[in-house]
Amino acid sequence: MILNVRDMGFAYNGSPVFQDVEFSVDPGELLAVLGPNGVGKTTLLKCINAIHAPRSGTVYVDQRDVSRLSPREIARDVGYVAQRSEAARFTVFDAVLMGRKPHVRWRVGEEDLRIVSAALKRLDLDRLRLRHIDTLSGGELQKVAVARALVQEPRLLLLDEPTSSLDLKNQISILRLVRRVVDEHDIAAVMTMHDLNTALRFAHKFLFLKQGRVFAAGHMHEVTADMVSEVYGLPVQLRIIDGHPVVLPCH
Repeated sequence: MILNVRDMGFAYNGSPVFQDVEFSVDPGELLAVLGPNGVGKTTLLKCINAIHAPRSGTVYVDQRDVSRLSPREIARDVGYVAQRSEAARFTVFDAVLMGRKPHVRWRVGEEDLRIVSAALKRLDLDRLRLRHIDTLSGGELQKVAVARALVQEPRLLLLDEPTSSLDLKNQISILRLVRRVVDEHDIAAVMTMHDLNTALRFAHKFLFLKQGRVFAAGHMHEVTADMVSEVYGLPVQLRIIDGHPVVLPCH
């Protein structure tokens, strides 16, 4: 496995956010972390990435304890896409090139430039490569953040609501790309999501959080209407449409 989270707990100012969280993600798997607002999905990602120090438990990436790694070592193995990216006076090309920093020793090389150019093309950002990122739309800025994480060539990709600023076409485009990268490069990915139907369509596995604990976890085909209703406090139906499960609120 690439990611192994054991007995993780976290608290803000002594108030528990979650506890006893355990799960793992293998190569070639995309895990969706789901649950109501305020349940700790973003905080969970930040604990995995050592942005926050968990109150208890251990995070292993490729069998290495993340708490014992330097920021540079973490950045070599873990790519992180925050829910909101800060705009600055960088060009799109330079902003994405910053993702190569963990791999650059003395200076940027031809291979680094090739990897960045390929990422820009894959995300339809090549036409914007010389635009400053503080002039971009929210959706364009989010795509830059995804490109920057991908050029790190991580073993583990963490995405916090990666489609929140995107229109429907770009939501599908980004998640198809993430799924393809996971499948083709045999990496692991964890993404937080609010859109259950998008998660059901693209993720391999799920983790439902409720009231500070793992309510349920498993493969996407194991999600049930009762499970969703219990987590979100809303009666739903689960239908199969064109081969894909779709959650529909009950009238």
